[in-house]
Amino acid sequence: MPELKEIVDEYMQKVPGIEEHCDRCLRTERWGGNVVLMVVDAAFTSIGLNYFTAVVPKVEEFNKKFVKNGRIKTLKNLEKADINELKKIWKNNRSWQMTKGIAIYLSGGDDRESLRKWARNADLEKWREDPVGKIRGVGINTFQYLRMMGGVDTVMPDKIVKKVINEILEKAGDKPVNDDIEFVRKVEKMAPGCGYRPIDLCWMTWLIQPEGKIMRMKKYSSILSKI
Repeated sequence: MPELKEIVDEYMQKVPGIEEHCDRCLRTERWGGNVVLMVVDAAFTSIGLNYFTAVVPKVEEFNKKFVKNGRIKTLKNLEKADINELKKIWKNNRSWQMTKGIAIYLSGGDDRESLRKWARNADLEKWREDPVGKIRGVGINTFQYLRMMGGVDTVMPDKIVKKVINEILEKAGDKPVNDDIEFVRKVEKMAPGCGYRPIDLCWMTWLIQPEGKIMRMKKYSSILSKI
């Protein structure tokens, strides 16, 4: 039976350059370092639509209509924005309620530092009791996604990440892990042993997925540098 590292290496070879995207995420520099866009991205992503074809274009539209013209520059601005106007871009009310809830909690100082401080101190095991975790619509995946964008090297236990990582574990003769928190801890432990970071494995699982006949890493290569 192949060693775990050999199997992980085989998967990681399919996504050359992924470290650059993960570095940017850990430096809180996705979306040009704009925390407003990161929060909007997380809220849109939470409802489960295709990230590249549904979420990214709408975050770009939000950026064009509200951020670039200076109307919403900070989380404080986002907190006060008219939800009916925001819904002209994205109709899902829950996404905007979540966005505003996160903005209210994190606003008040430097947006980037607020997100990074929260992410640093947030406790995965007690995520349901966390002020962000308590916001309606924020599940463990959104919680982890925000922590990653806030500089924490971890993973989201979403269905794609679990499917690919558990497939790797089974190929190495290990048992799959289904419990969300146990799964996160498993990947956080296994990644360094294979020579990677947890976040590298997380992004890999998303980017090796095929869309049509092309792998996402290749299909969306021009978009990745922006996000």
